[in-house]
Amino acid sequence: MSGITTRWRAALAVLLLLAVLLALVTWLNLRGEEPLQPDPPTAAAPDATLIARGAYLARAGNCAGCHTARGGAAYAGGRGIDTPFGTVYAGNLTPDASGLGGWTAAQFRRALWHGRSADGRLLAPAFPYTHFTRVTRADADALWAFLRSLSPVAQANRPHALRWPYDSQAALAVWRALYFRPGAGDDGLPANATDQLKRGAYLVNGLGHCSACHAPRSLLGGSGSLGDSAGSATLPGQRWQAPSLTDPAEIGIGRRPTADWVRLLKTGLADHAAVMGPMAEVVADSTQHLAEADLQAMVAYLQALAPASAPAPTRLPSRDAVVMDRGRQLYADHCASCHGPQGQGVRGAYPALAGNPTVTLPEPGNLLQAITGGGFAPATAGNPRPYGMPPFDLPHDDLAALATWLRASWGHDAAPVSPVQVVLTR
Repeated sequence: MSGITTRWRAALAVLLLLAVLLALVTWLNLRGEEPLQPDPPTAAAPDATLIARGAYLARAGNCAGCHTARGGAAYAGGRGIDTPFGTVYAGNLTPDASGLGGWTAAQFRRALWHGRSADGRLLAPAFPYTHFTRVTRADADALWAFLRSLSPVAQANRPHALRWPYDSQAALAVWRALYFRPGAGDDGLPANATDQLKRGAYLVNGLGHCSACHAPRSLLGGSGSLGDSAGSATLPGQRWQAPSLTDPAEIGIGRRPTADWVRLLKTGLADHAAVMGPMAEVVADSTQHLAEADLQAMVAYLQALAPASAPAPTRLPSRDAVVMDRGRQLYADHCASCHGPQGQGVRGAYPALAGNPTVTLPEPGNLLQAITGGGFAPATAGNPRPYGMPPFDLPHDDLAALATWLRASWGHDAAPVSPVQVVLTR
């Protein structure tokens, strides 16, 4: 009899613990949310100024980048977004019945601020509500006015293809309890920060959701903050890495003038760098359309987080003289005609490789991807006909030698690249 009593007590204790955990997860999922209020009646359609402001904010958030399928209607959804847990398909944002046609403005704000659909179900965090929770009421209403002004497109939302248990509401609730905090959050700014820095923090951490790519994620996909990030973050389903924007060992955003980075975000090309891969889409669809003052604010904020000093030197392994000679010859044969014998590049056409942060990143993946995959900088108003980078299908040993030579030339002092790293990157 005593054994039965002990088992009952153990079972009761487990049930009590589960009840407490359930209550905690429920509270964490509901905190900060206010009951939905009915939208007040409107006597007139939104004015053109409000719609234009919403269109600008949609550009700042690059909403069309995810919510437009290749070859599909703008904002009609259907694009698949790879995650470590499966594929998420972006929803239809047009005012059709299959999109946001049945939504209210209050439900739209709740989706931005708390990650819930119109029916209250939790949204997958591939939709970056963890960042959009910072969006102001005025900006949320402007976005809503713009989306309501779009032409309706009948396109049913495609169900996500997430693996179990990540496709369940219970798993999303636990994730949300672990990683989501509604509200403004900490931008890492002092109390006396200038209006420019506050604006930059709002755009970078809110609509721009920069840390979604440029900060490492936890095992369950929780995103860190830009100020705490160190090292590149690998993009799911891609060979590209998003470098840290604040780690001095990465791109060194604090060591170059604001104007250099503004030009890169505006045109996709600067003297010291060119954007390729996923960042080229961001520049083409988002940052090139932003006002100069907003780009300056974003860069100024990032520079406030990033140390201006160079990282402390590390003891690197010696470089093989044969490898260096081979890399020098490969550069002369394949690269110097565009990028120059001293890696100086050609302004407005080919970026310099000397002092280029992509060349010297601690992880050489982006450099190897640029050489083997090639690509184009984005076509922008400031660079409407970008020059392309052809792919070079070099043997593993040759590619390692070329990358090693680039990372040790013109004052560079980055670690050599091994053939094994080349194989893993490919």
